[in-house]
Amino acid sequence: SPLQKALAIRLVKAHATPTPLTLAVGDGANDVSMIQEADVGVGIYGREGTQAMRASDYSVAQFRFMARLILVHGRTYYRRVCTTFLYSFYKNIAMVMTLFLFGTDAAFSAAALYDGWLLSVFNVLFTSMPIVAYGLCEV
Repeated sequence: SPLQKALAIRLVKAHATPTPLTLAVGDGANDVSMIQEADVGVGIYGREGTQAMRASDYSVAQFRFMARLILVHGRTYYRRVCTTFLYSFYKNIAMVMTLFLFGTDAAFSAAALYDGWLLSVFNVLFTSMPIVAYGLCEV
């Protein structure tokens, strides 16, 4: 029944450690509650109508398109997130290392190397702009 499908998703989310992201795939009205309960819902256009497609986050015309959706687009999204994460990580290391090296040179006297506005500008310019450029120039 539709309620049992939604409860199965809820059970996995509640009792699995670490808490997983759930994907539900459905093709009819009886799958709507399951799709809405999952973190990501995929609706397939089927004989039973378009209710699942309207309730889902993503929709595909046929089940065979699921492989491309998960394997190609999922991998591409994962790589983009990893690149963005690593860029932000290395940007912060560069900023903190300059502050640490200045602190050792200044004998940790609480002297400021950067003004407050300069740190804000650094974060805005080196966080948002390169990520936007990466998104625009990505092949």
